[in-house]
Amino acid sequence: MMKMDLVAGVDTHEALPASCTVAAMPTALSRLTDRFADYLELTKPRIAVMALFTVAAGYLLGAGASSDVRTLLHTLIGAGLVAAGGSALNHLLERGIDARMRRTANRPLPSGRLSPEQAAAFGAALSGAGLAYLLATVPTAGFLAAAVTITTYVLVYTPLKTLTEWNTIVGAVPGALPPVIGWCGARGWAGVEGAAALFAILFLWQIPHFLAIAWMYRHDYAGAGFRMLPGTDPSGRRTAVVMIITAGLLIPVGFVVHAAGVGGWTSAIGTALVGLYFFRRAIGFGRDRTDRQAKRVLRASLLYLPVVFGLLLVDAFLAK
Repeated sequence: MMKMDLVAGVDTHEALPASCTVAAMPTALSRLTDRFADYLELTKPRIAVMALFTVAAGYLLGAGASSDVRTLLHTLIGAGLVAAGGSALNHLLERGIDARMRRTANRPLPSGRLSPEQAAAFGAALSGAGLAYLLATVPTAGFLAAAVTITTYVLVYTPLKTLTEWNTIVGAVPGALPPVIGWCGARGWAGVEGAAALFAILFLWQIPHFLAIAWMYRHDYAGAGFRMLPGTDPSGRRTAVVMIITAGLLIPVGFVVHAAGVGGWTSAIGTALVGLYFFRRAIGFGRDRTDRQAKRVLRASLLYLPVVFGLLLVDAFLAK
């Protein structure tokens, strides 16, 4: 019994500090996982997924019966790398502003989990790799559309957020280019009117979509230094007018797309109906300029885009 107690005592004495040390120190795997999560956050994956959806739709609508899985994958890989790199560079440029907003203060850069140098190298590497990949695998037009996208997003739109309340209009340009990348990846410069029609859908859609977000977070944005229209429009009247006009233009845009040779009457009529629903939500915000109504506009916008591109793809599939 004494021997067993002695052995047990020795084992406990030697093992307990070791187990405590292991429990107190994060494992190499957990550190690696955390670091991966931080780099992944820099790429804004949810935005990237939405962008790649429109890239794929643009490719399929442009290629039609000539769709090729390999070319589609090449386009998605290159565009995805460019989008991820642009988002990382956006995080880098806005790290000071993010630190002043409660909902963004815990991002990897303002929190100090990643350094500006790490984010710069990561963003530049992804962007460069994506552009090089597109140049090597798809028509030059696809590469140029991606190059214009990241240039206007990082070097034009991002700085303008603190300079003018109309930055949303400028930002809608790079935001509307992903389906153009897909179209040009499939057809080059051929049928550019179709690419322009897809651009018009996303350009108009983004304005009420982002104004709804900017209204809900107007105080955070203003406090951080962003110059957004809702932040300089206390009554919300000007914000509502812009929302209503741009949402209203989405009602007939499907017929414009059809006239450009993309989709058919089913998608044109369906686009008009879902556009009417979006427009009604914008009217609702105009009558009652509250966060609740802005959230309804946001939800309508999140419904609009997949429905419209889904209808266009169904039309293309049936025609095929």
